[in-house]
Order: sequence, then structure tokens, then C-alpha cells
Amino acid sequence: MKKSLYLFFLFIFPLSMFSQEKVEGIIYDEGSGNAKTPLLGANVYWLNTEIGTVTDFDGKFSIPHKEKYKQLIISYIGFKADTISVTNPKQQIKISLTPKSNLDEVKVVSRKRATSRSYIEAKNVINVSSDELLKAACCNLSESFETNPSIDVNFADAISGTKQIKMLGLTSPYILIAMENIPNVRGASQAYGLTFTPGTWVESIQITKGAGSVVNGYESIAGQINAELQKPTKDDSFFINLYGASSSRLELNTHYNTKVSDKWSTGIYLHGNLQQEEHDVNDDNFLDMPKYHQVNVMNRWQYTDTENGFVGFFDVRFLNDQKQTGELDFDPDTDKLTTNAWGSQIDTQRYEFSGKLGYVNPNLPWRSAGLQFAASSHQQDSYFGLRTYNIEHNSIYSNFTYNSIIGDSRHKIKTGISFTYDTYDELVETSSFERVDNSVGAFFEYNFDNLEDINITAGMRVDQHNRLGVFVTPRVHARYTPWEKSAFRASVGRGKRLANIFAENQNLFASSRSINVIASAEGDIYGLDPEIAWNYGVSYLQGFNLFNRKADVTFDFYRTDFQNQVVVDWENPNQVSFYNLENNSYANSFQTEVSYNILEGLDARLAYKYYDVKTKYQSGEKIKPLTAQHRFFANLSYETPIKNNSKWKFDVTYNWLGKQRFPSTESNPEAFQMPEYSPTVATMNAQITRVFSPKFEIYAGGENITNVRQRNPILEAENPFGSNFDTTFVYGPIFGSMYYAGIRYRIN
Repeated sequence: MKKSLYLFFLFIFPLSMFSQEKVEGIIYDEGSGNAKTPLLGANVYWLNTEIGTVTDFDGKFSIPHKEKYKQLIISYIGFKADTISVTNPKQQIKISLTPKSNLDEVKVVSRKRATSRSYIEAKNVINVSSDELLKAACCNLSESFETNPSIDVNFADAISGTKQIKMLGLTSPYILIAMENIPNVRGASQAYGLTFTPGTWVESIQITKGAGSVVNGYESIAGQINAELQKPTKDDSFFINLYGASSSRLELNTHYNTKVSDKWSTGIYLHGNLQQEEHDVNDDNFLDMPKYHQVNVMNRWQYTDTENGFVGFFDVRFLNDQKQTGELDFDPDTDKLTTNAWGSQIDTQRYEFSGKLGYVNPNLPWRSAGLQFAASSHQQDSYFGLRTYNIEHNSIYSNFTYNSIIGDSRHKIKTGISFTYDTYDELVETSSFERVDNSVGAFFEYNFDNLEDINITAGMRVDQHNRLGVFVTPRVHARYTPWEKSAFRASVGRGKRLANIFAENQNLFASSRSINVIASAEGDIYGLDPEIAWNYGVSYLQGFNLFNRKADVTFDFYRTDFQNQVVVDWENPNQVSFYNLENNSYANSFQTEVSYNILEGLDARLAYKYYDVKTKYQSGEKIKPLTAQHRFFANLSYETPIKNNSKWKFDVTYNWLGKQRFPSTESNPEAFQMPEYSPTVATMNAQITRVFSPKFEIYAGGENITNVRQRNPILEAENPFGSNFDTTFVYGPIFGSMYYAGIRYRIN
């Protein structure tokens, strides 16, 4: 704790030393006569720079000044822009803008990038728009990252069809996954929660590498993923998406939004999917993908009162998700939990309510406050062969945040309190685990931004947890811009979390391994201590022009050091062990990425990643299983010019994964031993979209169109109740090529 406090004060106090000459003034509306009405929200910026600000409620502004800044530009929609020469920066400026009597029609044509990085934010954030999500089938959130090199997408096992994600070489439990900044995929939903949010519901995704903000909690270690949902006032009045795949997968998404009153709008979002066809491409008598169906409904309300500064969102959601997998002749009515045939069912019902209310002071717009609240009930009943696993998780979350400035807009603060309450009731085979977790935390975050070359965000939170006691979580992010279109970033932060070892590792149930929890001396969650890790990162972003076309290059390096980790040890092929191991576990991640606009409408992205992820097991230090050290990514997208409101879109993504280490199988009989490393894997996805009008479009594509398949992914598939049965040795696709088509229709 002393180390954490030292780091916090080390970064906070020097910020108060910054000072800079400023130019101040007031902007008026000349058309208001002698009354001289101040203009709120007028743009004020220095000519040929990115240094700017906006006027406050009283028309006042304050902008940093340097000797080389000579001309100030003032603009406001509906008024004639004005440019003034500043010869005496200490003298207050008073300017009156003239309304435009005749406004000519202006057409602004631009092409928004589907994926972008900010040059000005302190955090290393990747913004993914809905346009990027539409480049792939994107049926749910777990499939939304196929065209993003920062997130790795892999199959969790050989039977469930579930895709898991990784960031910085670490699996999703180390990533804080939120819906509109409310933690969502956690606890009981960790294994399958990403499949519970349909892709069409998502407006945009923000991916933050490294330590996240203290505002969102203490659990984030590798980074944060936040999904912004569609807004009833901005989404289409009516939207429908019909999808069908060669695997017999069918999906329907429908949105209906309407304005109820001047301040209230509402939307109904419906999602359903179905796959009941049996597929066994590799002839091992096991389904290559589960039979499933899902019903997902959300009712969203939006409240907007701009006059008084209020905006709010209130959501009610219901989900029913059912999966069945196993041997082809498995019948759950007669074979459930018997040795007649190996089978598995996973039935989930989930209820959610969430709300957030924001307030911006109309007179002092830099002062704002926000209140978030969420409650959920998650019930999963499942079995894997002869193993039963049931979990009920009820959760309450609340967060209050206050935003303001110190002196001027260069110095911003966020502070607030948060509360979480979770109850768990688990049945693992014949063992029952019940617990209640609750915590209360307070946080403070300071941001210094001189609107030019320096941006620093330093935060700290203090939490009181009924199991973890009192602990401190510091986080610091810094950005420095030495020259045009550049950004050097650095971050450091601490994370702490309780591992839900069974919910997070459900894929291990689909094997003959026995479960062994090795308790620590003081551990009180499954007999284990909490996980604690520090994350350090640096990155560099540089934009440039090549042959008069925009391009940028990024270099990232992040390291995660575990002070304490819950190790999932499956190096013994007949057993999986959970135990605490202090230190000696780390994850190094290096990534370089290049984006280039080759021609008008033609964009290319290339990325290379290197992972060095090692854990010191009881048997010694080893590379983390099924984690490729080398990865290569390439994406090529093209859009034709719009003609008669129609256009074509083309997208191709290539992924190459290096060899991956298998867990040891040396003690197995020779027939059931795996090699030390897997082969390399290369896959390609492609999609074509024809936009006929702003209302109607069709799309078709293929996943794994090169038909790469892992042969014999299930160990001892012919004897699923034997001692060597295992479905977890998955390094690549199992099903082979899959083709799909769909239509989208919308009414604005």
C-alpha cells in the first residue's frame, strides 16, 4: 500500500507545477442588438494548430498562448467566422459575431474510419464503429473482434462452439468487459456472456489496452472493453437483419424505436437464433458445434432534457439460451447423466435491469454528475457427461461520479463512490459452494491536458471488500506529442480480483480430468487467495502521408507481472489443479500495426504480435498452453463510390497463428499422447455487401474459406467415459468452411 501511495503522489503533485500564459475573452451575438447576448459553445482556436476551446455559458473562453500564435479564429454555426490578430495576449478580447442572413447549402462529404485511435487521449484506446462490426457476420459480441488485431479470438473447446477472447496474452477474466461503462461480463457469465449481446445492438466498442480507469473498478488487469449500445433517439425507427449460414444457423434481429413524448423515447430490441442441424465433419461421432437456440429481448428507454441538463437510459433485458452438444446419438431425455452416450446441456436464463442518469449544469457545463445502477439474476443449469455444474449469481452494482475542473479546462477531475453486491450459489458435481461478496469504494481521477503536447491522467481508488479487506488501486496514463500526428503513451496500474475458478474454466468439465483445489493458508474463496497484478505499458502512434495518402503506424509493448495468481494447472492429463502461486508469472505483449489508405475507398491494415506468456507451475516454469507466440494479421477493405445512393463493400481478413504448446500428455498411453506443439494455422474470412439504398442492403461471406480444420480435436473420442477423454486441445477451426448470407432493411 505504501508503494501505491508513493506512486500516486509522485504523479499527482508535479502536475500542480504547470503554468502557461493564456488569452481570455468573451464572444457575443451581434444580432442581439445592444443587449449583447453571450454565445455559448462558440469555437475558438489558433490558426494552423489543433489548440482550441469553446465558450462557456457566459460566452467566456480561456485558451493557452505561445509567442508563435498570432491569429485567433472564432466560429459558430449560423454566424460568419472571424479571424483576429492577437498582439497583446494580456488584454481581454471582446468579439461580436454577425449572423448569416442567407445560408447557402453546404455539402460536406467525408469518409469516417471504421476503426480509429486518438492522438490526444492519455489512454491507449481503439474505437471500433458499427461500420467495422458490419464487416463480418458479427452475430454477437464474441464475434465482433474478427477484424481487430488487438483482440485474439479462439475456440474454448472442441464441442461447445464457444469463442473466447484474449488481450495482451491473457484471457477474458483479466479484462473488464462493460456495457456503457457498467461491468457486465463477469462472475457466472464469464464463459458465455459475450454471446449474450447481439452485434446489431452495439453502436460502438472502445478497447483500452493496459490498466483501465479507476472509475470503472479495480478488477481490470489486461485492459477494458466497453460496448456502447444503440440509442433510441439515434437508431433507426425500424431495423431488421436476417441471417442464414451453411451450418443451418438462422438469426433474426429487429429494432423498433419511437418517440413517446418530447423528453422520452423507447426502443424494443429482439434477437433470436437457432441451429438444430447435426454436423460431424471429422467423423469422430461428436457434434462439431452444438445445437442451440436463444431468445434475447431488451426494452430501452431514453430521457433527454437539454434545457435542464439531464439525460438518462434505462434498460430491461431477458435472455434464454440453451445449448446441447456431445455424441451424435445422445438423447437428453434418456441419456442425461448416464453412460449410454456422452452429452452436455447448458441452459441459461438471465434477467437484467440497468439505468444511468447524467446531469450537466447548464450554467457551468464543465460540472456534471452521473449515477449508474444495475441489477442482474443469472441462472445456469448444466451438465457435462457425468458432471453437474449449476450456478446462480445475483448481482447489484452502483456508481456515482462527479466531474469538474480546477481553475480552467486544462485541469479536470472525476471523483465518486461505487458499490457492488454479489451472491453465488454453485453446485460442482456433489460439492456446494455459497458465498456473498460486497465492496464499497471511493475513487479520484485527475487529468491535466494543456491542449497541445501533454495529457496525463492519474487516478486512485480505495475499496473495502468483505473478503479482500481494504486495498488501494492506483492507475496512471500519460501522453506526450513531440511533433505533428504523434503520440507517445505510457501507463502503469494495479488490478485485483477474485477468481471464479469453475465459472471461468467450464471447458475443463468436458474431459475426464479430476478437479483438485489446493487451498492456501488464508484463502477464503475456494480456499484460494485473490489475484494481484501490475500492468506496465508503452506505445507510440505516428500518422503520416505516403504518396499523398493517409497512413499510421503503431508500436505497443505491455507487461503484466502477477504478485499472486490463481494457476490453472492442466499439465497432468488426468487432473486439473487450481492453486496460488506468488510471483514468477508474467505476460509480455508486443504489437506493431500499420494502416494505409492505398486508394480512394481502399484501406489496408497489417499487424504482427509477439507473446511471451509464462507461468511457474509446480512442475516448473512453462509457456502458457495454447497461446501462439507469433501472430500475423492482414485486412483489406474496399468501398466503391456512392452512385444513385448505392455502393459495393468488400472485406478480406487473414489470420496466421504460430505453433502453440499443448499441455503435457507424457503420462498417457502412446495412442493418446499429443505432440509438444501444434501446427501453425492460417485462416481467411471474406464478405461482400451490396448497398442498394440507405434503407436496404444484402451481404454474403465466408468464414475460414480456405477450409482449414483441426483433425481429431477430441482425445479418445471413441471412449468418452474413459480416463483419457479430453476436448480441450483445440488450436484451430474444427468445422471447416462456413458460408452465410443476409439482408438488412431499415427505416430512418
